[in-house]
Amino acid sequence: MPKKKTPARVEYTEGPPIEKGIVEALESNYMPYAMSVIVSRAIPEIDGFKPAHRKLLYTMYKMGLLTGGRMKSADVVGTTMRLNPHGEGAIYETLVRLARGNESLLHPFVDSKGNFGKVYSRDMAYAASRYTEVKLATICNEVFRDIDKDTVKFVENYNGTMTEPVLLPTTFPNLLVTPNTGIAVGMASNICSFNLEEICRAVITLIKKGSDAFDPVEEIAAPDFSTGGELLYNRDEMAKIYETGRGSFKVRAKYRFDAANSCIEVYEIPYTTTVEAIMDKITAGVKAGKLKEITDVRDETDLKGLKLAIDIKKSADADVVMQRLYAATPLLDSFSCNFNLLIDGRPYTMGIKEILGHWIDFRKNCIIGRLRYDLAKNHEKLHLLQGLAQILLDIDKAIAIIRNTEVERDVIPNLCAGFAIDTVQAEFIAEIRLRNLNKEYLLKRVAEKRGLEDEIANIGEILGDEQKVLNIIVTEQREIIKKYGQERKTGIITEAVDMTPPVVPVENYPITLYLTRDNYFKKLHNIGLRNNPDIYVKENDAIIQQVAAQNIDDILFFSNKRNVYRLQAHQIEDVRPSQLGLFLNNLLTCDADEKIVFIAATSDYTGHLLFAFENGKAALVTLESYQTKLNRKKQVSAYSDKSPLVFAEHLLEHKDYVAIRSDNRGLLFNTALLPTYSAKNAGGVQVMKLTKRACMQRIVNAAKCEESMEWLRCDKIPHSGQSMDDQLSL
Repeated sequence: MPKKKTPARVEYTEGPPIEKGIVEALESNYMPYAMSVIVSRAIPEIDGFKPAHRKLLYTMYKMGLLTGGRMKSADVVGTTMRLNPHGEGAIYETLVRLARGNESLLHPFVDSKGNFGKVYSRDMAYAASRYTEVKLATICNEVFRDIDKDTVKFVENYNGTMTEPVLLPTTFPNLLVTPNTGIAVGMASNICSFNLEEICRAVITLIKKGSDAFDPVEEIAAPDFSTGGELLYNRDEMAKIYETGRGSFKVRAKYRFDAANSCIEVYEIPYTTTVEAIMDKITAGVKAGKLKEITDVRDETDLKGLKLAIDIKKSADADVVMQRLYAATPLLDSFSCNFNLLIDGRPYTMGIKEILGHWIDFRKNCIIGRLRYDLAKNHEKLHLLQGLAQILLDIDKAIAIIRNTEVERDVIPNLCAGFAIDTVQAEFIAEIRLRNLNKEYLLKRVAEKRGLEDEIANIGEILGDEQKVLNIIVTEQREIIKKYGQERKTGIITEAVDMTPPVVPVENYPITLYLTRDNYFKKLHNIGLRNNPDIYVKENDAIIQQVAAQNIDDILFFSNKRNVYRLQAHQIEDVRPSQLGLFLNNLLTCDADEKIVFIAATSDYTGHLLFAFENGKAALVTLESYQTKLNRKKQVSAYSDKSPLVFAEHLLEHKDYVAIRSDNRGLLFNTALLPTYSAKNAGGVQVMKLTKRACMQRIVNAAKCEESMEWLRCDKIPHSGQSMDDQLSL
């Protein structure tokens, strides 16, 4: 075998570092990238399209898909790469959003066949491009009208093999009819869609009344979305959006109630969310005990359209449940407007009046370009017919000149000399077939000449009068309304809507709380406890605390990491004595190695918490210190970290306790002797003096200690009537 050649070793030498200022580096490296993203990708232009949309639609137009049959999406994607040198995945994703099947747009530009997913579904994936078929929708006639008549500029594509339009000559304000979202570098764009008929009528009003008398709030009712829903209308906020291009409004879902099956059916949702996002929020609310009226939620979307089924208890009020769902889920969502667009390659944030004004100027230039193109073509044709008119004066002479010319190349010069016409006219005459030299043909050409003269005069008159150009725009808008106008899909709620979720009364009843050593928690209804007093715990586990409470109480969970978690008792589901209970690490979403060591229940945060530590100190902290205005679910530094905690209890009144030391000596004290702290992490005061080898081991309620005769195991217990100084001296 021949030996493999060892590649030549290339040695690199490092040169001196090139010093460059930060401003110069940004200008030469970062700014070109940022401008490319802004201008060439993310921000739409006055025709309402981003470059990716424009390249795709123009490719389909050149492929003859405006009038022909559908074609495989894969063919369209592949051909589009001649203009858009990105991956086929990005191009096909653009095609999907423009397709009718995806339902992203009020007026889709692509007539599709096959699975294109749905804008309202996060998980409903669209089929691969080899399975779907597309063609241009009928409305694209308005997008490409007169594109070949110098209405817009053309530039070369990325490799110079073909040309593409800089803009598309849309005959309606597509920028406000098609929703557009883009994130560039340092700026973003989020344009909502409006009803086509309302926008076209606004253009007509703006042209007729003028900018000063035009009020967009009066002409345009509100944004309109392909997914429907109901818009909560606020005139002041809408006026701000229309004027500045910035602001937000709320859209909520539409629903109906099936009383027979006790089921709420949501059939239209806000444009900004998906069915899956709504279901996730509802499921989380049910698990957290906030939506107890809901028994099941299902996505029943089919070929008939979107349908989200929410089963509720028969005793529940559907309207009240929906009000709570509006407050807790994306069934009511906000759309933040940022009308950012490119005008001549520069980004601007504009209100609707400004956008329509710039679009009218753009469309006016398109019409002027078309008229000038038609004028030039008519002049060319008239010029030919004028030459023909000269021939008609003596047709026999023309025939004789052609017949008597010996060399073919001399026919044109001889005709020019014989009738005083130019070369172009002579070429036209020489190409006329002998069969056309009849009276009918000649009379038609003469009539055509007169028609061209009238048309040229008419075009010249329009070009000389700006108002007549604007009247053409008005006529176009009326035609578009007649052809493509449709009713609003998004309803408008003008009356004030109370956004506060209804307060659902909490059923109150006595409960008993149990905490086990292995971090399990049980909330038991006292009625069920009386019927079955035996409390089940798993093997090798034990109950370490039992607390009597009410279902309206707040429950505080203190952990070994000095955190305290707060839950409302009614948010926690009741369990039976025979059930294992709830694992607190899951219920409280705390760390895996975190354990709850103590719980307290309260409705008014009265009383104190007694904390005792190994160093012989005890702290009496007011329970009110754990009450927060924002009802935080978690607080840190719940107690002192200077020594390990050995005991905690919630006190509503002062009690006697026995502090037992590790060397089996005890001390009887009353909590009235302890100072009260408002700081949660207070270190406390010394309750018991300790030796070097001893520590405070545990605290026992004196009453329970006496009942169980536990005090007999202590060497010496001083009387609780002694002062704290006397006790500490023992």
